[in-house]
Formats: sequence, structure tokens, C-alpha cells
Amino acid sequence: MSKPLVAMVGRPNVGKSMLFNKLVGQRLSIVEDTPGVTRDRLYAGCEWCGRQFDIVDTGGIEPTADSEILAFMREQAQIAISSADVIIFVADLRTGVTASDKDVANMLLRSRKPVVLAVNKADSTGPTDPGVYEFYSLGLGDPIPVSAIHGHGTGDLLDECLKYFPPETETEPEDDYIRVAVIGKPNVGKSSLVNHMLGEKRVIVSDVAGTTRDAVDSPLENKHGKYIFIDTAGIRRKSKVEERVEKFSVMRAQMAIERADVCLIMIDARDGVTEQDTKIAGLAHEAGKASIIVANKWDLVEKETGTLEKMRKEIMRDLSFMSYAPVLFISALTGQRTDKLFELINYVSDQNSMRITTGMLNDVLADAQARVQPPTDKGRRLKIYYITQTGVKPPTFVVFCNSRELFHFSYQRYLENQIRGVFGLEGTPVRMVIRQKGESE
Repeated sequence: MSKPLVAMVGRPNVGKSMLFNKLVGQRLSIVEDTPGVTRDRLYAGCEWCGRQFDIVDTGGIEPTADSEILAFMREQAQIAISSADVIIFVADLRTGVTASDKDVANMLLRSRKPVVLAVNKADSTGPTDPGVYEFYSLGLGDPIPVSAIHGHGTGDLLDECLKYFPPETETEPEDDYIRVAVIGKPNVGKSSLVNHMLGEKRVIVSDVAGTTRDAVDSPLENKHGKYIFIDTAGIRRKSKVEERVEKFSVMRAQMAIERADVCLIMIDARDGVTEQDTKIAGLAHEAGKASIIVANKWDLVEKETGTLEKMRKEIMRDLSFMSYAPVLFISALTGQRTDKLFELINYVSDQNSMRITTGMLNDVLADAQARVQPPTDKGRRLKIYYITQTGVKPPTFVVFCNSRELFHFSYQRYLENQIRGVFGLEGTPVRMVIRQKGESE
């Protein structure tokens, strides 16, 4: 059975995201004093009194909003409400009860779900602010004054939520899941792909660059395995990033790469590999992540005989430092070839975690040295004593030799290619650490 789910809802700018961050103990959701910063549903794990549960932050609900994005935010909040075990309705003590608060409260009452009323921005200590009592008019029971900034009242809030949780059962460990970060420039179709893979409109899709802001985690289980897809904000060139909110979005995307097992590097098949695509791919490469290059919008490319192979070669040429990464041409809109992604994700994730015995590695090393002699310099020849694997994600090898200076980069690349030729290691970077005789570290 899955963990209990707590949904945080309320009108814009009442401090939901700040309270969300306080409860989960991390700055996952972007906090900015501007309505509409949070747009998609953002999930995180939380624990209170030994009980683990998930909490979801939603965009502010504007019951009468008519813009496309605000309407979608409202739809996302309604999905969160329908799937939640408990709802935390966040209101603002400073503004008091507003007409929008009453509309949202009526919506929650119709859902017939347990609702806990949190009156945020009760930042002063001492006697309860008399303004709190105004919120009894919403008909949602006792209001709990909280301070998202200082953490006051959050314990009482979670105690109240715990009362409505279903009986505790064993939950599946999250270690079973493969975390997949979908990264790329704005408007290459990241959110469309995530929605297609999930089979539902989990994240907002719009032609407006910068629609996705938070890194949105979406769990999925199917016949191929268990996954958590992380939809990220499009990463633009630094010179183009002006809004403070967008700077946070780019930081979230980079953090998503760090916590992912596999990165789907999305490019627009019509444009080919741009300079910005190269930089984004470099982030995944430097982080040592298993990677797949996904050329989206293949349905919009004019094709002739051999177009696919020609474009594959161009991508490999432009991303030559990632020659290990498989390339897949898809259409997130029509679903073309997206079914192959799950098998590829599983494959490159396994390759990224591969362990090779020291004996097998040294057999490859002996064969490689017999084929191509180690380099010499001024009469001194490089001697390689042995090689061993010290880590995974990515596979990391330590090579012990007589002189680090003699170990030229080209010979290091040659050894890496020999290891890849025997063991595969497709879809994952490889780290090689050179140690000189006598070095303890």
C-alpha cells in the first residue's frame, strides 16, 4: 500500500510553498512573493511521529480565473484533492477571510475529504492573535495558527493530519525506483513527454517558454519497472535568465540532475544540437549520470532515405564527449517510439551500476598493453601495475602505475575504450583515477 498523501491547497500567495518546504525540511518548492510561482503539483516525502507520508504542494487556486495557466493550476489542485487522504487548507492571517477563501472552502467541503485549516503568517509568539477566530466562519473546524517562516504551530498541524491517516501498513522502499530527470532547453517537449509516459496531464504544457518552474516528481509503476520522472524547467543561457524565479528554476533543474539515476537529454530534432544543448548534456556528463539523448518532434522533420542515420551521426559528432549515450528519435505528441524509452532507461541504469571483478579488469588490461605498448618519455616507460573498480554510478576505476606524468590522456582513453569494448558500459560515463606508486590516496 502506498504512503498517505497530504495535499496543500489555498489561494495564491498565502505561503503554501514556504510551509511545504518547512514541513519536508528542504527548499524543494520555489518561494517568491509573486502569485502563481508554483504551477505544477510538487511531491515530497515527510515524516512525523514515526509515520511516513507524502505531501504535495499545489498552485494557488483562483476559482474565477480564466487564463489558460491559472485554469490548469486549478485543475492540478483538484487532482491533488481527489487523490489525497488529508487536505491542508492554507489561509493568510494578515488578509483575513477573503471571498476566494470561501470559494475554496466550499470546494473542499464538496470533496468530503478531511480538511485541516492552517492559518499562516501567525509569526508573533504569545497569546493567539484574535484574527484567527475569524476563520471559524469557513466551516472547516478549528483553525490552527502556524508560521511557515519560524515553524510555529507546524507540530500541531501535523498532529491533526495524523488523526485522519489510514491504518499503517508496510510501504515499498523508494530505493526500488529509478529516478529519471528530463532535461533540456525550454520548449523541447519535456512536459509533453512526461505527461505521455504517465498517461495523464500531470504537468502543464504550453508554448510559452518558462511554464515549468519547479522540478516536478511523478511516480510511475508499469510492466517495465518503477520510476520517478522528474520534469525540470528549461535551462536557458545565463544571459537570457532575467527573472529571479527563473534563476531558482534553473537551480532546481541542476539539483534534479544530481538526484537522478538517469537523465533524458531532450533536443528538438528540427534544430539539431545547439550550443545550449551541449552545455546541458555536459551537466549530466560531469555529474556521472546514465544518459539517453532524446530527439523529440521527429514527426515534424521532413524525411528522405537515410535521414535518421544522417541525423544520428550529426548528433554524435556534436556531442562527441557523450559518444557512449544512445540516441532515440521520438514524438512526445504522437507517442512514436516512446515505448522504447522504458527499456533503454532500465538498460543504461544497469550499465551505470555495473561492477566488474578485478581479475577480469586485469585480463583486459594485459590484453590492451600487449596490443598497444604504454607510452615512453625520455627513455622512461609507463608501467601499469593493475586496475580495480572502486565505485558505481558512474563506474569508477583506479589504475596504479609507476608515473602519473607518463600516463598520457590518449592512453587513458584507449584503456577506457578497451574496457567498454569488452563490458559494454553503454549509456554511462566512466571515471578513471590514476594513482602513482607510493600514493596512499
